[in-house]
Amino acid sequence: MRAPGTEGIGGGVPTGGTARYGGNGPATAAPSPRREARPPFPASGPARVLVVANQKGGVGKTTTALSLGAALSRRGRRVLVMDLDPHNCASAHLGLFPENVSHSALDLFLARQVDAAAFMATVVPAGMSGFDFVPGHYRLSELDVDLRGRPRKGLILKEALATVADRYDFMIMDCPPHMGVLLANAMVASDLLIIPIQTDFLALHGLRLIFDSIRTINRVLPRPMAFMALATMYDRRAGACVRVLNLLRRKLGARLFTTVIGLDTQFREASADGKVIFEVAPDSRGAREYLQLADEMLRT
Repeated sequence: MRAPGTEGIGGGVPTGGTARYGGNGPATAAPSPRREARPPFPASGPARVLVVANQKGGVGKTTTALSLGAALSRRGRRVLVMDLDPHNCASAHLGLFPENVSHSALDLFLARQVDAAAFMATVVPAGMSGFDFVPGHYRLSELDVDLRGRPRKGLILKEALATVADRYDFMIMDCPPHMGVLLANAMVASDLLIIPIQTDFLALHGLRLIFDSIRTINRVLPRPMAFMALATMYDRRAGACVRVLNLLRRKLGARLFTTVIGLDTQFREASADGKVIFEVAPDSRGAREYLQLADEMLRT
């Protein structure tokens, strides 16, 4: 059985997709947050598509998509973040709501053809966050019905992203927590699937579901999907968190980022202010850890 949206696109840890990031050792201290000079436009090559997904809610997907996007921007990279979740959490985090935006990610899926101009019409230019942003829309939840019977519907996002790939170094997708045409499109388009995992035993259930989805979509991809897991919401004082992190390191090995994202109340403060953590608390532990994650990626 194929995952929704993969038609016609020609137990344990799934195989394939060589992991090229990080390792399984302890986290190291990150440099102080600072914005570096952007490289000259255009980018040196097509953007890398990072898909942030887990089939369990509340594990830090939106925080990771926004904070990693801001961190990469502060390392001088051109970044686009897209909100593909019908709940619009990333959009709301930045103070963007459907009634206040004229274009959204929905336009890209409903259009019969997308060119660079049409794509860029959906983009909110970078502000203090440092990255360009494509807002979500609550009607994204209707796409499984709206796109029923559409040929090559699993390739809509991949083909749309290709029209602007030379404008960015990284394009980051914040995805819904359930398998459907949106998540299938994102996984097909991905260069790397990032799976945030809350360091809690209940969160391991979502990991099993996303691994099942990876195996399903790998059947229709020309090469296996690359993926990495990211430990989030870690509390070193809690024995359960320590045990889960050690379990993840044993089971995932090099497929687990070295960076571990701890609990930090500044993420809530940033969300309440409609900002990313670097705008609210650039010297906070959370900001330093996402910069460390960005550096871990850039070392490839």
